[in-house]
Amino acid sequence: MSKQSSNHIFMIEPASFFANPETMETNAYQIDEHEPADEIYARALAEFRRFRDTLIEAGVVITASKGYAECPDMVFPNWASTHRDAGAEPTLYLYPMLNKNRQQERDPALIEIWKSHYPKVEDWTAMEADGGALESTASIVMDRVNKVGYVALSARTDKNLARLWCANMGYEIEVFETRSHTGIPVYHTDCVMWIGTSLAGVCSEAIVESDRARVLEKVRSTHAVVEFSNAQLQAFCGNALEVVGAEGKRYLAMSSAAYEALEDEQEALIGEHFDGIIHEPLPTLEKYGGGSARCMLMELF
Repeated sequence: MSKQSSNHIFMIEPASFFANPETMETNAYQIDEHEPADEIYARALAEFRRFRDTLIEAGVVITASKGYAECPDMVFPNWASTHRDAGAEPTLYLYPMLNKNRQQERDPALIEIWKSHYPKVEDWTAMEADGGALESTASIVMDRVNKVGYVALSARTDKNLARLWCANMGYEIEVFETRSHTGIPVYHTDCVMWIGTSLAGVCSEAIVESDRARVLEKVRSTHAVVEFSNAQLQAFCGNALEVVGAEGKRYLAMSSAAYEALEDEQEALIGEHFDGIIHEPLPTLEKYGGGSARCMLMELF
């Protein structure tokens, strides 16, 4: 049986960081306050390292590399995913990205290393030439155990590519539409929801009303569910990831902003399903990048 979560996480330390002008049109959560670039980067780097070290202290295995200076969003590795399902060949997917400087994030040296561990490579990057985008686990929130792919449509998530991915992987697909506080779609599915082994988190208010009940029913057919409001989505409560630490303990990793936005009953429910919550402040990464804890973590299976 496939595992939902991993004890081995890949992260990319940023070589630069600022509000990416190429992504702001589709990301309603980026805010550019035009501070000095060196100050923004210094704070982002410190946030990255604290979060990485806190995960390591919990027993999560971290493999990290250094990003490219010309790629401000490289701290969010949305261009690859790994899969090691029972009875299937270990697989590496390489994904088409919407924005040009995000397409440049793919590191050939890393890809060659991963190929030695994942002999089957699905390279979909040529689909960028036709304008197609499917940004890894950010676009498809994967219920790996029950083989369901949850897909929130946006400029960064093409419905046809998502359907093709799910067909290739033997997944059922659950497609839905969202609306952010600005009226545009939420740019990535992993800002709206996360799937753990036994508990899922869903920012249900962000799902359009015509799709909401269907999506919640599907998630509830396999998981207990904690629902979040639109205000909690803006605090990145939907951008969390189950990780495995020492002694097989399962933790929910999120930012401190997300943790502090939890209501008491939500935190109590999470506590029933996890051995703890790992969180660190990520205010600079969240403000200028419009992404949070889950965006920074790529699972290695």
